Amino acid sequence: MDESEKYYPYSQYLKERYGEKVYKLPVNLPVSCPNRITGSGCSFCAEKGTGFEAMDSAVSVTEQLLRTRDYIEKRYHAHKFIAYFQNFTNTFLPLEAFRSYIEEASRVPDIVEIAVSTRPDCIRDDYLDVLHTVREKTGIQITIELGLQTVNYHTLKQISRGHSLAEFIDAVLHINKYSFDICTHVILNLPGDDLDDSIETAKILSALPVQIVKAHSLYIAKNTKLCEAYENGTISLCKKEEYLNRLILFLEYLRPDIAIERLFSRIPEKDAVFCNWDTSWWKLRDELFEIMAERQSYQGKAFHYLNGSALRMLKQ
Repeated sequence: MDESEKYYPYSQYLKERYGEKVYKLPVNLPVSCPNRITGSGCSFCAEKGTGFEAMDSAVSVTEQLLRTRDYIEKRYHAHKFIAYFQNFTNTFLPLEAFRSYIEEASRVPDIVEIAVSTRPDCIRDDYLDVLHTVREKTGIQITIELGLQTVNYHTLKQISRGHSLAEFIDAVLHINKYSFDICTHVILNLPGDDLDDSIETAKILSALPVQIVKAHSLYIAKNTKLCEAYENGTISLCKKEEYLNRLILFLEYLRPDIAIERLFSRIPEKDAVFCNWDTSWWKLRDELFEIMAERQSYQGKAFHYLNGSALRMLKQ
């Protein structure tokens, strides 16, 4: 059983759309996050966000893309790229500044898609209109990445996420009007969540027009509120075996046409006090595949709960 038989990989999704392998080029903008302005930010978020390997935000969008593109092109003989506005909240900008950055990225050669990472409470039609105009003028496709993390509103409050499930659903429905791809980030082992939360997260995503999912195993970055709680012993994390079980069931309940971009987190060792149970992500992937093979598990195996499922009991 190969990877594509266990789940629908994002790499395959891109090949089907663009005819060849496509690579993401991270872009770091001088932006912050509304959650940092109104409070101290999400409890898991490091001072520099998630852009551990990104260039300095003072470097122009064009230069960031060209420098990374040249490196990837030479190393992997790549020809098509995604401009990935990755770090922090990339729609938390004045509208004209946002427009300028997006249009600059669209002028870089060989960019076939622009991906914008943001928060559910930072989606509005005028910002989506900017992306729509760029797509209409250039043919460049658009993906919006939304951080949900979990559907458990108690956990969202506990990690100081600053939004609830309602804002996520509202953002998805707004984005869907433009027919942009939607990628959702989830963390399946947040303190306070259990197996049922993983399953319900899969169900909610499957009921919505979501095309891509990034599943993260929780890492604990240094100098964060979560790090303080972890070192003080006020939170506990599930064991590796429990995470793998949650991940498998998440995949089984997930709609089979949703592409999976990631299964485990990756962070430089020097930046974290905990990540992946001190196991490399590829060893975790191999262990996951072994368990899935033993269980005859695959994405969508339990996807039979929508479209009036209880009516199937009736004899017609």
